[in-house]
Amino acid sequence: MIIKNIFKPKLSASVLALVSALYLTVVQNTTFFKAVFAAINITGHGNLPFEIAVYVSLTLLFFLLLSLLASIKPLFKPLLMVILVVTAVVSFFMDTYGVVIDASMIQNLMETDVKEATELFNLKLFLHVFCLGVLPAIWVYRTEIQYQPFLPEALRRLLIIGIAALLLGGTIFTYYKDFSFVLRNNHSLRYLINPNYPVYSFVKYLKGSTQTQVTQVAGLGADAEENKTWQSRGKKSIVVLVVGETARAENFALDGYNRATNPRLSKEDIINFPNTHSCGTATAASLPCMFSNLKRSHFSDSDAKQNENLLDVLAHAGISVLWKDNNSGCKGVCQRVTTENTEILKIPDLCADGECFDEVMLQGLQSYFDKLANNAVIVLHQKGSHGPAYYKRHPQKLKVFTPECTNDQVQDCPQAEIINAYDNTILYTDYFLAEVIQLLKSNADKYNTAMLYMSDHGESLGENGIYLHGLPYSFAPEEQKHIPFILWLSKDFSDSFGLDTECIKRQRNIAYSHDNLFHSVLGLLDIKTSAYEADYDIFSHCTNP
Repeated sequence: MIIKNIFKPKLSASVLALVSALYLTVVQNTTFFKAVFAAINITGHGNLPFEIAVYVSLTLLFFLLLSLLASIKPLFKPLLMVILVVTAVVSFFMDTYGVVIDASMIQNLMETDVKEATELFNLKLFLHVFCLGVLPAIWVYRTEIQYQPFLPEALRRLLIIGIAALLLGGTIFTYYKDFSFVLRNNHSLRYLINPNYPVYSFVKYLKGSTQTQVTQVAGLGADAEENKTWQSRGKKSIVVLVVGETARAENFALDGYNRATNPRLSKEDIINFPNTHSCGTATAASLPCMFSNLKRSHFSDSDAKQNENLLDVLAHAGISVLWKDNNSGCKGVCQRVTTENTEILKIPDLCADGECFDEVMLQGLQSYFDKLANNAVIVLHQKGSHGPAYYKRHPQKLKVFTPECTNDQVQDCPQAEIINAYDNTILYTDYFLAEVIQLLKSNADKYNTAMLYMSDHGESLGENGIYLHGLPYSFAPEEQKHIPFILWLSKDFSDSFGLDTECIKRQRNIAYSHDNLFHSVLGLLDIKTSAYEADYDIFSHCTNP
């Protein structure tokens, strides 16, 4: 009888809301409380009564929200079941990888491909969600909620909500000084409350996505044209813009890393910019931002979707634009230019298991060069160092740093093995970029050639218990924002466009970011347009007419 009462209980809505609130607080918010107690210890406001008050306050907050939800009788039980499963999923990723589920992370999830997503699915995730989400949801499903007639039920609900609100207010008031000090100095704590912040972020994402269903995109740089100096150049020009994936500057030997991760690039006459930062911490945010004329401080995904970007301006100027993608798409950036998806190719030694190594993007490029009728910009969007399966992102011939983590669940590997696998991906990027340069060199007699490489964002490799990327920019670690940025110019290109390479090298340590890409590419190609801003062009002070 006791067992039956446990597994098929009869509870009032208020008791069910209270039990659920306690469960959410104690079981599904371990990341939040770890961060809270760490902040309390740092600020010196640590004491047992205050720490208990934090638990009580969060439980009361959940109880109040669930009590309001309980007022909608037909929806209370199904929505509570959904909440329990969702919080289990969220807590797994927060506890395991140290990520935060904000609107940009949800956008990144919605826009990723199935192949990438499946790398995050594993037995541990299934067991975690089943035990901590599905089983509690089944228990709620089996619970018989006992409601009283409408008026007594409403009065009792109001009384209980009122008492809970008074208790919450009284607890916060009693420890107001401690709460205000800790929260004022740790704004990021609110991002960790599960499920409140993920639900808020999902609503924010839905609101943003519905607002950006535009049928017409605002024009940009319609006046763009190749400057008159193009007529004296004698031959066409090709610029290859390589968009890196998840490459962090900390692991580039060119940026001071103590491993030889750039053996081939270090032998090329490149210009490296070691102080460059991304616009976002995830591809869905960074990619549209880096090709937009909007600055990071004013950027929004909705604005980007409603306006043309760098590729459109280049096309307006009569430049042939090609986007070759070996990743999960261009996030809307390449909608109006010629695109090729190389990820779906099945070339022996380069492609297997539904994905290809980045070298596949070089297939057919020479043929494309040979048929060019105009000057051209080719964008190569890498698979790069996309995790968590770093070991899949490089060929066997570049498995130099060993032993490497060969587990999709990188958090289960020793950090040294994670770094080995990741460094091998950087070594492969070095190889790939060197191959791009060699291809451009082989065409130097027919074209003025140049290459720019810039990563979309960085990556966390277990530092402070954080893995992967996508944390809100305001408190994301430097590893997720500090990115590599590299330039190679053929001698004919620099001579033809009047670029003083020694001047550029002297300015290489200046702080740059994705904000500079739009205007620097226009400046590099000597494109005349009202959309151009010389202050953001890294070449503007190093150009001789």
